[in-house]
Amino acid sequence: MLRFDNVSKRYVTGLDVLAGLSFEVAAGEMVFVTGHSGAGKSTLLKLVGLLERPTRGQVHVDGADLARVRSRGIPYLRRRIGMVFQDHRLLLDRSVFDNVALPLLITGTPRGEIARRVRAALDKVGLLARERAAPQMLSTGEQQRVGIARAIVGKPPLIIADEPTGNLDPQLSVEIMNLFAEFGEVGTTVLVASHDLFLLKRMRKRVLVLDHGRLIDDFRPGEAA
Repeated sequence: MLRFDNVSKRYVTGLDVLAGLSFEVAAGEMVFVTGHSGAGKSTLLKLVGLLERPTRGQVHVDGADLARVRSRGIPYLRRRIGMVFQDHRLLLDRSVFDNVALPLLITGTPRGEIARRVRAALDKVGLLARERAAPQMLSTGEQQRVGIARAIVGKPPLIIADEPTGNLDPQLSVEIMNLFAEFGEVGTTVLVASHDLFLLKRMRKRVLVLDHGRLIDDFRPGEAA
């Protein structure tokens, strides 16, 4: 589903954010990316979503070489990737339902299909009863769940999440991560950037460890001694 081949990223300032990254993520796998602040976690996810492009190397998503994706093709690629952000990025002038429906409206999905899929996504994250609520009426944890529902409503094969539990308490963080794990169980690939080592240990999933832009460990709990 995802492959990095000797990927590096250098900004115009001369700062090397990523250096020689190579790894693969299988379809249906849930993988964490961790490391210190500035290790390159967010940049890695931006390369997957074509929010940035690598300086060197190749990134493949679901069989597509991202170097071959031109500007006009980026929206089509992103339809295959659900993105979840720490700050939710919800539209405050629209209801929960309308926020989740947005990706389907953009792709011209029929109205009846939109209603069915939005309610299914909200039900999955436990917010079906709040579909007409304004985002500002929800708790921080509920707002994050709306962001997740919006990411999954288009049934993308890949979900990427950048510090999705950074503003949540430990119990809510576990609940959110368990939601992501459930998506993996039905075949969705999930890549999550997180610095919460306690949570990562509890989830017992594969962890890619970055240090100053380099991959220094690829920890797989099932293979640990």
